[in-house]
Amino acid sequence: MVNGGRNRGGRRPTLEEVAARAGVGRGTVSRVINGSPRVSDATRAAVEAAVAELGYVPNTAARALAANRTDAIALVVPEPETRFFAEPYFSDMLRGVGAELADTEMQLLLTFAGGDRERRRLAQYLAAHRVDGVLLVSVHADDPLPDLVAQLEIPAVISGPRSAAETLPSVDSDNYGGARSAVEHLLAGGRRRIAHITGHLDVYGAQRRVDGYRDALREAGIAADETLVEQGDFTEEGGRRAMARLLENAPDVDAVFAGSDVTAAGARQVLRERGRRTPEDVALVGYDDSAIARHMDPPLTSVRQPIEEMGRAMIDLLLTEIADRRLPGGPGRVPHHAVLPAELVVRASS
Repeated sequence: MVNGGRNRGGRRPTLEEVAARAGVGRGTVSRVINGSPRVSDATRAAVEAAVAELGYVPNTAARALAANRTDAIALVVPEPETRFFAEPYFSDMLRGVGAELADTEMQLLLTFAGGDRERRRLAQYLAAHRVDGVLLVSVHADDPLPDLVAQLEIPAVISGPRSAAETLPSVDSDNYGGARSAVEHLLAGGRRRIAHITGHLDVYGAQRRVDGYRDALREAGIAADETLVEQGDFTEEGGRRAMARLLENAPDVDAVFAGSDVTAAGARQVLRERGRRTPEDVALVGYDDSAIARHMDPPLTSVRQPIEEMGRAMIDLLLTEIADRRLPGGPGRVPHHAVLPAELVVRASS
C-alpha cells in the first residue's frame, strides 16, 4: 500500500520503480514527468497510472539542482522594441507561446536584443545558464545569437531558419507557397505588371517569398523585370518608400504583392496620394493576415501564416529538446524543421 508517497518500508518510490511498473524505460518516465510531447498517449497513460499507484512524487528542488534547471524559457527578439510593438506578427507569436506554456511550470522571459549592448548583456545572461531553453524570433542571416546559443549547448528553437542548411530546430510557415498563391491570385485577376515589395532579404523567409513570386510569374510566361522588385523592411515606412520608387520606375504597375500587411499599409498610403485606386488601378496583397488587413480600406487580401500555431509548435519542440538533453547522451538526432501551411485570404483589395 502507498502512504504519503512512501512504500511499505517508508522509502519514497524511485523513478526506476515507476518505469518497471509502467513497463517502460527510465528515460520515458523522465520525458512524461518533464512534459515532453514526444511520448504516445498510451505510454503517457501507463506512466501516469504507475505514478499514481506508487505515489511517486518528484523532488522538484533536487531535480532542479541536479539538472541545473531553472524552469524558465527566454523568448529572444533581436529587433528594436519599437518594431516588436508595431508589428502584429510579434504579438501573435507571443500569444501562441504563452498559451502553450500556460499548463506548464515554465516561466517566460521576453528579451530584446536589437543593439550591441543588449546582445552583450544577453550573452552574459545565457552564459550563466539562467534559462532552460531559448526561442529565437525574427533572426537575420548574420545574427551571431543562434551560434552563441549552440556553443553554450542551450536547447533552442528558431522561428524561421536562417538558410536551407539551418542547424537549429526551427518552425516556419510555407513562405514560398504563400507567395506563389498571392501572385497566382493576381494573375488570375488579369494583372500582368505585378510588383513585389520584399522584406529584409537577410531573412530567409523573405528570400523564399521572392522565389515564390518569381517562379509564379515565370510559369505564367511573364519575363522577370527587376524594376518591379523593391526591397522593403517589413515596416510601414519601408512600404511607403518602396511604393514611391516603384511608381517612379514602373508607372504602369497594376498589382503589388507586399512582404507584410504593415508594408502593404504604407504602400496603400502612397497609392492613394498619387491618385491610384485600389483595386481598380492597382491591386494589393499583403502577408500575415493581421488585424491591419481586416481594417484597411478596402480590406486587404493577405496570406495568412498561422503565427499563433507557430508559437505553440516552437514551445512543443523546445520542451522536447529540453527533455531530451537531460537524458544520457543528449538528443543525438538531426534537428527537426517544421513548416506549417500558409493560406491566401481574399478581400476587396484585389
